[in-house]
Amino acid sequence: MSEAAAMDKLPAAERKKLKKEAEAKARDAEKEKKKAEQTAQQEASGAKPKEKDVEELDPTKYRENRMAMVKSLKDPYPHKWAVDASIPALIEKYKDMPAETHEVGTVVTIAGRVKNKRTQGVSLLFYDLFADGARIQIMCQPQNHEVGDFKESHAILNRGDIIGIRGFVGKSKTGQLSIFPKEVKLLTACLHMLPKDHQGLKDTEVRFRKRYLDLMINEDVRNTFYTRAKIVNYIRHYLDTRGFLEVETPMMNMITGGATAKPFVTHHNDLNMDLFMRVAPELYLKMLVVGGLDRVYEIGRNFRNEGMDMTHNPEFTACEFYMAYADYNDLMDITEELFSSMVLNIKGSYKIQYHPDGPEGEPIEIDFTPPWPRISMVEEIEKKAGVTIDRNFSEELARKQLDDLVAKLNLDCPAPRSSARLLDKLCGHYIEDHIVNPTFITEHPQIMSPLAKWHRSKPGITERFEMFVNTKEICNAYTELNDPEKQMECFMGQSAAAAAGDDEAQGVDTDFVTALEHGLPPTGGWGCGIDRLTMFLANKNSIREVILFPAMKPLGK
Repeated sequence: MSEAAAMDKLPAAERKKLKKEAEAKARDAEKEKKKAEQTAQQEASGAKPKEKDVEELDPTKYRENRMAMVKSLKDPYPHKWAVDASIPALIEKYKDMPAETHEVGTVVTIAGRVKNKRTQGVSLLFYDLFADGARIQIMCQPQNHEVGDFKESHAILNRGDIIGIRGFVGKSKTGQLSIFPKEVKLLTACLHMLPKDHQGLKDTEVRFRKRYLDLMINEDVRNTFYTRAKIVNYIRHYLDTRGFLEVETPMMNMITGGATAKPFVTHHNDLNMDLFMRVAPELYLKMLVVGGLDRVYEIGRNFRNEGMDMTHNPEFTACEFYMAYADYNDLMDITEELFSSMVLNIKGSYKIQYHPDGPEGEPIEIDFTPPWPRISMVEEIEKKAGVTIDRNFSEELARKQLDDLVAKLNLDCPAPRSSARLLDKLCGHYIEDHIVNPTFITEHPQIMSPLAKWHRSKPGITERFEMFVNTKEICNAYTELNDPEKQMECFMGQSAAAAAGDDEAQGVDTDFVTALEHGLPPTGGWGCGIDRLTMFLANKNSIREVILFPAMKPLGK
């Protein structure tokens, strides 16, 4: 069989890939041919060939070349470089300096990573030095150089290196703020060839697996994590100033509880027993309220053994707080105040632009201006579906009614098709999928909320709410169930669901029930996902963009 015939039998994608590889190989061969011809012409004319930098010399052996350079140095990794100024501070201080002005008498010592290196003639070199989220030009001239040989000092420096600069501040003819170095020192060499500034780093697999490289190349990425830190700090400050105490609770538990989710299992060797990584800290925090700590909160990691997608990561950061003598109405008011003021503080406006389909997609406007709509879940489903739903949700008759409605709408609900799971599907279809601006979905059925208190005037439902933004749940809160007998009944219902195959059902925590028997005051409890909130305020449509090291599938799978 001929080579062409064999190619024709390959899948289209494979043929396309092989064609691209062949074209790239041909281009590389043509480049090498031209280089060889130019070198031969230079040698024939007696001209000295242009000196090549290490990147052009042998890109395929870049790492080996750089390692050899490092080994040749007497002190390739200095212990200390006494920095006394930051790049952002220098930019701010000297922003009004006139062009071609130099403060020769003021010497500063800075350090950073080389983003770009370029030469102009034989005695003028420029570096773009980046640190603390800002970059500054380094303008190197032999007449200013005082330590070591000028040419040797700069020959070993390349893009990606971390270098120290000691020199004076000035502005070039074009008015660009620059440091004119008296001393340049290699502090740490970068042994790998980095993508160039104009190329950037766009491959998400590489970006998330090598976040250090992502932060190094894509300068805007750091802003995402500054926004995340501002969110956490704002929540912490808001709660601290209202008398809440920040606490820490166990990450490993003998019983999974606090949320409806599938847990991770680990093993304690000394105890010779399996433990569950926490899915939520809720039960421990309520025990502290029983103990007299009336206002407590925790910001930390939770772990849920569920799927990974654009809005789910197996480990995520949440904030939960518990407030004695408050109910879900108070918590809705607090949520409105907390989030609306946070958005205004961080973004400068209640209204933000968000790209749900990524930066290339169409933006939408999300308005956090309070007050926000409050929608009763079951009543809204009834209104949209045009039916009256039986409130005895634990009965088969009510479950069958919900099952029939879900089937009629062709909604996917895998077994077990319990009332709770069916209601969740209906809520998504009729309510959640239509929300853009912040909205409270309230009054969830008791079977969906085993830790929430029954509604004081409406049978079968609870005093609970979830806050949604652009179809995504941001926080969940309720008036806490503090009747130990009813709490045990709810736990037993969860146990029955687990026996029926629901791997997200909670366990029976008798220690928690015993704590309730000692008296939990009327309490409101609240939980918020920090990652999803950051997605909206940082304008990212994937949760992996707002977690520094997100969960990734193993390479090759």
